[in-house]
Amino acid sequence: MKLSLGIVGLPNVGKSTLFKALTKNDIPIANYPFCTIDPNVGVVVVPDERVDKLAEMSKSKKKIPAVVEFYDIAGLVKGAYKGEGLGNKFLSHIRETNAIVQVLRCFPLGEIVHVENSVDPLRDMEIINSELALKDLETIDKSMSTVEKDIKAAGSASSPQAKGAVKDLEVLKKAKELLSAGKLIMELKDEPIIKNIQLLTAKPQIYLLNGKPEHVPQNLTDKIKSVGADYSVMDLSSPEIDLGDLIRKSYAILNLISFFTTGEDETRAWTIMKGEKAPQAAGTIHTDFEKKFVKAEVINCAKLLEVGGWAKAKQKGVLRLEGKEYVFQDGDVTEIKHG
Repeated sequence: MKLSLGIVGLPNVGKSTLFKALTKNDIPIANYPFCTIDPNVGVVVVPDERVDKLAEMSKSKKKIPAVVEFYDIAGLVKGAYKGEGLGNKFLSHIRETNAIVQVLRCFPLGEIVHVENSVDPLRDMEIINSELALKDLETIDKSMSTVEKDIKAAGSASSPQAKGAVKDLEVLKKAKELLSAGKLIMELKDEPIIKNIQLLTAKPQIYLLNGKPEHVPQNLTDKIKSVGADYSVMDLSSPEIDLGDLIRKSYAILNLISFFTTGEDETRAWTIMKGEKAPQAAGTIHTDFEKKFVKAEVINCAKLLEVGGWAKAKQKGVLRLEGKEYVFQDGDVTEIKHG
């Protein structure tokens, strides 16, 4: 599966600097709002030494790591939900992503101007989340109107079509109630209607706090934890930026894991949702593998590296044969048997 994250924040907080560090691409970075007009999309390799070790063990001709797509989305401002600063266009780009990386400026004022004329990351966080919520409320109102029409068109309230629409309407009303009270709607993220209309506040968030650890106020990290999100502190002005923490935490908030295939031709990392069973995991390699799945030979990566290869693992009897009910684990190395 493809993992995509939208980088959002106020203008001049470090979004494009982060994107450049992630992708090593040269994109415009300037000291004024709306330097980024269209989303820049970059594909970033997920750092995972297991891919390198397996490729070396198997003497693979090529290695294919897992990747993440990052969308650098132009700076949001107050009123973005109704189009201020070209906000509608930017907000629509975020809908296509799996999660949101919100960049908050923690480093002090200097040559780089702040659109609000002062540094207050907690205020900035509230501005961005308010814009996302206001846009979602607009989307919810439109959806409620459509669902209400569907209920009327179904005629009998007891008909299957009406029952589904009534359930959707209840969920939309609950979402509107939460957002109107200034709350996020993560508790509703798995509801079909919420997924269908791609609400922004239902997306998992990770906060990138741009500055040194001493620049990060305690009330900010407390607030982030209180909304069930995670954060990574990073000084984007530093020449040496460790991006691994951000990418690993992005995986974690989306409940993703990696499993591997390895051989002389290639070693490859595959991304799946935690909890997926063997046929679904096999389907990420090829759709036919899911349909015609018979069994999977499986071994943990560390164990395979310890014994020194697939053939030796077979000789030692440490490969496991797993059926359709097996739940793949992070670090599994597999060979799929199919009809």
